[in-house]
Amino acid sequence: MLTVTLGPLTMALNHLLMLTALVIASVVGWWVARRGGESPESALFNLFLIGVLCARLGFVVAYWPMYQDDLVQVIDIRDGGFLFWSGLAGIVLAALWQGWRQPGLRRPLGWALFSGALFWGLSSLGSHLYSKGTELPELSLRNAGGQPVALHSYRGKPLVINIWATWCPPCRREMPVLQQAQGDYPHVTFLFVNQGETPENVSTFLATTGLSLTHVLFDGAGQLAQRVGSMALPTTLFYDSDGRLIGSHLGELSRASLRHALEPFDRATAPTPAAQGN
Repeated sequence: MLTVTLGPLTMALNHLLMLTALVIASVVGWWVARRGGESPESALFNLFLIGVLCARLGFVVAYWPMYQDDLVQVIDIRDGGFLFWSGLAGIVLAALWQGWRQPGLRRPLGWALFSGALFWGLSSLGSHLYSKGTELPELSLRNAGGQPVALHSYRGKPLVINIWATWCPPCRREMPVLQQAQGDYPHVTFLFVNQGETPENVSTFLATTGLSLTHVLFDGAGQLAQRVGSMALPTTLFYDSDGRLIGSHLGELSRASLRHALEPFDRATAPTPAAQGN
Protein backbone atom coordinates (compact mmCIF):
# COMPACT_ATOMS: atom_id res chain seq x y z
CA MET A 1 0.00 0.00 0.00
CA LEU A 2 1.51 3.31 -1.14
CA THR A 3 -1.27 5.73 -0.26
CA VAL A 4 -3.94 6.10 2.42
CA THR A 5 -7.33 7.65 1.68
CA LEU A 6 -8.90 9.70 4.48
CA GLY A 7 -12.25 10.93 3.18
CA PRO A 8 -11.50 13.27 0.26
CA LEU A 9 -7.78 13.36 1.14
CA THR A 10 -5.25 10.96 -0.32
CA MET A 11 -1.88 10.91 1.44
CA ALA A 12 1.32 9.01 0.85
CA LEU A 13 1.77 6.35 3.53
CA ASN A 14 5.28 7.52 4.47
CA HIS A 15 3.98 11.08 4.99
CA LEU A 16 1.19 9.79 7.24
CA LEU A 17 3.69 7.79 9.29
CA MET A 18 5.89 10.87 9.71
CA LEU A 19 3.00 13.06 10.88
CA THR A 20 1.83 10.32 13.25
CA ALA A 21 5.34 10.12 14.71
CA LEU A 22 5.27 13.89 15.28
CA VAL A 23 1.93 13.61 17.09
CA ILE A 24 3.18 10.73 19.25
CA ALA A 25 6.34 12.68 20.11
CA SER A 26 4.26 15.72 21.10
CA VAL A 27 1.95 13.68 23.33
CA VAL A 28 4.83 11.86 25.04
CA GLY A 29 6.76 15.10 25.52
CA TRP A 30 3.71 16.81 27.04
CA TRP A 31 3.10 13.88 29.39
CA VAL A 32 6.74 13.79 30.58
CA ALA A 33 6.76 17.60 31.03
CA ARG A 34 3.79 17.31 33.43
CA ARG A 35 6.09 15.48 35.84
CA GLY A 36 8.70 18.21 35.62
CA GLY A 37 10.25 20.22 32.84
CA GLU A 38 9.23 22.42 29.94
CA SER A 39 6.72 21.41 27.28
CA PRO A 40 8.62 20.48 24.08
CA GLU A 41 5.76 21.01 21.61
CA SER A 42 7.11 24.18 19.98
CA ALA A 43 10.64 22.75 20.01
CA LEU A 44 9.45 19.60 18.25
CA PHE A 45 7.74 21.62 15.54
CA ASN A 46 10.90 23.69 15.03
CA LEU A 47 13.01 20.53 14.86
CA PHE A 48 10.64 19.07 12.28
CA LEU A 49 11.04 22.16 10.09
CA ILE A 50 14.82 22.09 10.52
CA GLY A 51 14.89 18.41 9.54
CA VAL A 52 12.86 19.05 6.38
CA LEU A 53 15.07 22.01 5.46
CA CYS A 54 18.32 20.08 5.99
CA ALA A 55 17.00 17.06 4.10
CA ARG A 56 16.15 19.31 1.16
CA LEU A 57 19.47 21.14 1.25
CA GLY A 58 21.34 17.84 1.37
CA PHE A 59 19.47 16.60 -1.68
CA VAL A 60 20.06 19.81 -3.63
CA VAL A 61 23.78 19.73 -2.85
CA ALA A 62 24.03 16.06 -3.86
CA TYR A 63 22.32 16.74 -7.21
CA TRP A 64 23.43 20.32 -7.72
CA PRO A 65 24.25 19.96 -11.48
CA MET A 66 20.56 19.30 -12.10
CA TYR A 67 19.46 22.41 -10.20
CA GLN A 68 22.07 25.00 -11.13
CA ASP A 69 20.45 25.97 -14.43
CA ASP A 70 17.01 26.47 -12.88
CA LEU A 71 17.32 27.73 -9.31
CA VAL A 72 13.55 27.94 -8.86
CA GLN A 73 13.53 24.13 -8.69
CA VAL A 74 15.52 24.31 -5.46
CA ILE A 75 12.43 25.49 -3.57
CA ASP A 76 9.99 23.35 -5.56
CA ILE A 77 9.69 20.46 -3.10
CA ARG A 78 6.92 18.81 -5.10
CA ASP A 79 9.57 16.51 -6.58
CA GLY A 80 10.01 14.85 -3.17
CA GLY A 81 13.77 15.41 -3.21
CA PHE A 82 14.97 14.89 0.38
CA LEU A 83 17.97 13.06 1.86
CA PHE A 84 17.24 11.24 5.10
CA TRP A 85 20.74 11.42 6.58
CA SER A 86 21.18 15.16 6.14
CA GLY A 87 17.76 15.73 7.70
CA LEU A 88 18.61 13.46 10.64
CA ALA A 89 21.92 15.26 11.18
CA GLY A 90 20.12 18.60 11.26
CA ILE A 91 17.59 17.37 13.84
CA VAL A 92 20.27 15.86 16.11
CA LEU A 93 22.44 18.98 16.08
CA ALA A 94 19.48 21.30 16.63
CA ALA A 95 18.17 19.12 19.48
CA LEU A 96 21.56 19.16 21.21
CA TRP A 97 21.75 22.93 20.91
CA GLN A 98 18.19 23.30 22.21
CA GLY A 99 18.91 21.07 25.19
CA TRP A 100 22.11 22.96 26.00
CA ARG A 101 20.26 26.30 25.99
CA GLN A 102 17.21 25.05 27.96
CA PRO A 103 18.09 22.42 30.60
CA GLY A 104 14.42 22.07 31.59
CA LEU A 105 13.66 20.87 28.11
CA ARG A 106 16.18 18.04 27.99
CA ARG A 107 14.18 15.22 29.58
CA PRO A 108 10.79 15.88 27.91
CA LEU A 109 12.42 16.55 24.54
CA GLY A 110 14.61 13.47 24.79
CA TRP A 111 11.67 11.17 25.54
CA ALA A 112 9.60 12.84 22.84
CA LEU A 113 12.28 12.37 20.20
CA PHE A 114 12.93 8.78 21.29
CA SER A 115 9.25 7.78 21.13
CA GLY A 116 8.62 9.53 17.82
CA ALA A 117 11.76 8.08 16.25
CA LEU A 118 10.95 4.59 17.56
CA PHE A 119 7.45 4.65 16.06
CA TRP A 120 8.62 6.10 12.77
CA GLY A 121 11.54 3.68 12.47
CA LEU A 122 9.54 0.54 13.22
CA SER A 123 6.53 1.50 11.10
CA SER A 124 8.69 2.59 8.16
CA LEU A 125 10.71 -0.63 8.39
CA GLY A 126 7.53 -2.69 8.43
CA SER A 127 6.12 -0.83 5.44
CA HIS A 128 9.42 -1.17 3.58
CA LEU A 129 9.70 -4.91 4.23
CA TYR A 130 6.08 -5.40 3.19
CA SER A 131 6.37 -3.56 -0.12
CA LYS A 132 9.99 -4.28 -1.11
CA GLY A 133 10.23 -7.30 -3.34
CA THR A 134 6.55 -7.17 -4.31
CA GLU A 135 6.21 -8.91 -7.63
CA LEU A 136 5.18 -7.18 -10.83
CA PRO A 137 1.38 -7.72 -10.96
CA GLU A 138 0.12 -10.52 -13.17
CA LEU A 139 -1.97 -8.21 -15.27
CA SER A 140 -2.63 -7.64 -18.96
CA LEU A 141 -3.32 -4.16 -20.29
CA ARG A 142 -4.10 -2.87 -23.79
CA ASN A 143 -1.81 -1.19 -26.27
CA ALA A 144 -2.91 1.53 -28.68
CA GLY A 145 -4.16 -1.09 -31.11
CA GLY A 146 -6.34 -2.76 -28.49
CA GLN A 147 -4.23 -5.92 -28.16
CA PRO A 148 -3.55 -7.29 -24.66
CA VAL A 149 -0.01 -6.94 -23.34
CA ALA A 150 1.11 -8.77 -20.20
CA LEU A 151 3.21 -6.76 -17.77
CA HIS A 152 5.38 -9.83 -17.23
CA SER A 153 6.56 -9.52 -20.84
CA TYR A 154 8.68 -6.56 -19.69
CA ARG A 155 10.79 -8.67 -17.36
CA GLY A 156 14.47 -9.07 -18.17
CA LYS A 157 15.44 -5.39 -17.87
CA PRO A 158 14.96 -2.82 -15.12
CA LEU A 159 11.46 -1.39 -15.51
CA VAL A 160 9.99 2.00 -14.61
CA ILE A 161 6.19 2.17 -14.72
CA ASN A 162 4.61 5.62 -14.72
CA ILE A 163 0.88 5.68 -13.90
CA TRP A 164 -0.53 8.86 -15.39
CA ALA A 165 -3.36 10.70 -17.19
CA THR A 166 -3.42 13.67 -19.55
CA TRP A 167 -5.75 15.66 -17.24
CA CYS A 168 -3.24 15.45 -14.35
CA PRO A 169 -1.08 18.65 -14.18
CA PRO A 170 1.93 17.07 -12.39
CA CYS A 171 1.81 14.17 -14.86
CA ARG A 172 2.06 16.62 -17.75
CA ARG A 173 4.91 18.55 -16.09
CA GLU A 174 7.04 15.47 -15.52
CA MET A 175 6.55 13.96 -18.99
CA PRO A 176 9.53 15.80 -20.59
CA VAL A 177 11.76 14.49 -17.79
CA LEU A 178 10.63 10.92 -18.39
CA GLN A 179 10.90 11.28 -22.16
CA GLN A 180 14.52 12.43 -21.84
CA ALA A 181 15.22 9.55 -19.47
CA GLN A 182 14.23 7.08 -22.19
CA GLY A 183 17.33 8.09 -24.10
CA ASP A 184 19.60 8.73 -21.12
CA TYR A 185 19.02 5.28 -19.59
CA PRO A 186 18.87 2.78 -22.49
CA HIS A 187 19.30 -0.16 -20.08
CA VAL A 188 15.95 0.72 -18.44
CA THR A 189 12.48 0.24 -19.95
CA PHE A 190 10.06 3.11 -19.32
CA LEU A 191 6.42 2.07 -19.48
CA PHE A 192 3.61 4.65 -19.39
CA VAL A 193 0.29 3.26 -18.17
CA ASN A 194 -2.55 5.68 -18.90
CA GLN A 195 -5.55 5.69 -16.60
CA GLY A 196 -9.06 5.67 -18.01
CA GLU A 197 -8.48 7.48 -21.32
CA THR A 198 -8.78 6.41 -24.93
CA PRO A 199 -5.82 5.93 -27.30
CA GLU A 200 -7.19 8.79 -29.39
CA ASN A 201 -7.06 11.22 -26.47
CA VAL A 202 -3.52 10.20 -25.61
CA SER A 203 -2.37 10.41 -29.23
CA THR A 204 -3.77 13.93 -29.48
CA PHE A 205 -2.00 14.93 -26.26
CA LEU A 206 1.33 13.53 -27.42
CA ALA A 207 1.03 15.17 -30.84
CA THR A 208 0.15 18.61 -29.44
CA THR A 209 2.95 18.52 -26.84
CA GLY A 210 5.60 17.06 -29.13
CA LEU A 211 6.25 14.13 -26.81
CA SER A 212 7.41 10.75 -28.01
CA LEU A 213 6.87 7.88 -25.59
CA THR A 214 8.16 4.46 -26.60
CA HIS A 215 5.93 2.21 -24.47
CA VAL A 216 2.33 3.26 -23.74
CA LEU A 217 -0.38 0.97 -22.36
CA PHE A 218 -3.99 1.71 -21.41
CA ASP A 219 -5.65 0.78 -18.14
CA GLY A 220 -9.27 1.78 -18.51
CA ALA A 221 -10.41 0.39 -15.14
CA GLY A 222 -7.40 1.51 -13.10
CA GLN A 223 -6.48 -2.09 -12.26
CA LEU A 224 -2.75 -1.47 -11.89
CA ALA A 225 -3.22 1.41 -9.43
CA GLN A 226 -5.52 -0.78 -7.34
CA ARG A 227 -3.06 -3.69 -7.36
CA VAL A 228 -0.12 -1.58 -6.17
CA GLY A 229 -2.23 0.35 -3.66
CA SER A 230 -1.91 3.88 -5.00
CA MET A 231 -4.83 6.19 -5.65
CA ALA A 232 -2.65 9.21 -6.44
CA LEU A 233 -1.41 10.45 -9.82
CA PRO A 234 1.28 10.37 -10.91
CA THR A 235 2.73 7.25 -9.34
CA THR A 236 6.04 5.87 -10.58
CA LEU A 237 7.14 2.32 -9.76
CA PHE A 238 10.66 0.91 -10.07
CA TYR A 239 11.13 -2.83 -10.69
CA ASP A 240 14.36 -4.78 -11.09
CA SER A 241 15.02 -7.10 -14.01
CA ASP A 242 13.35 -9.98 -12.14
CA GLY A 243 10.12 -8.00 -11.73
CA ARG A 244 10.52 -7.18 -8.03
CA LEU A 245 9.55 -3.74 -6.72
CA ILE A 246 12.59 -1.86 -5.39
CA GLY A 247 11.10 1.63 -5.03
CA SER A 248 8.23 3.98 -5.72
CA HIS A 249 7.62 7.70 -6.05
CA LEU A 250 4.32 9.48 -5.51
CA GLY A 251 3.93 12.84 -7.19
CA GLU A 252 5.91 14.78 -9.74
CA LEU A 253 9.43 13.73 -10.68
CA SER A 254 12.24 16.16 -11.42
CA ARG A 255 15.49 15.23 -13.16
CA ALA A 256 17.16 15.04 -9.76
CA SER A 257 14.51 12.92 -8.01
CA LEU A 258 14.36 10.55 -11.00
CA ARG A 259 18.15 10.30 -11.00
CA HIS A 260 18.05 9.46 -7.29
CA ALA A 261 15.39 6.78 -7.81
CA LEU A 262 17.35 5.16 -10.68
CA GLU A 263 20.61 4.81 -8.75
CA PRO A 264 19.82 1.23 -7.58
CA PHE A 265 19.65 0.21 -11.25
CA ASP A 266 23.06 1.73 -11.89
CA ARG A 267 24.56 -0.15 -8.94
CA ALA A 268 23.00 -3.39 -10.14
CA THR A 269 24.44 -3.04 -13.65
CA ALA A 270 27.87 -1.72 -12.59
CA PRO A 271 30.67 -4.22 -13.31
CA THR A 272 32.30 -5.91 -10.32
CA PRO A 273 36.02 -5.31 -9.63
CA ALA A 274 36.76 -8.86 -10.82
CA ALA A 275 34.91 -8.25 -14.07
CA GLN A 276 36.75 -4.96 -14.57
CA GLY A 277 40.05 -6.78 -14.06
CA ASN A 278 39.19 -9.20 -16.84
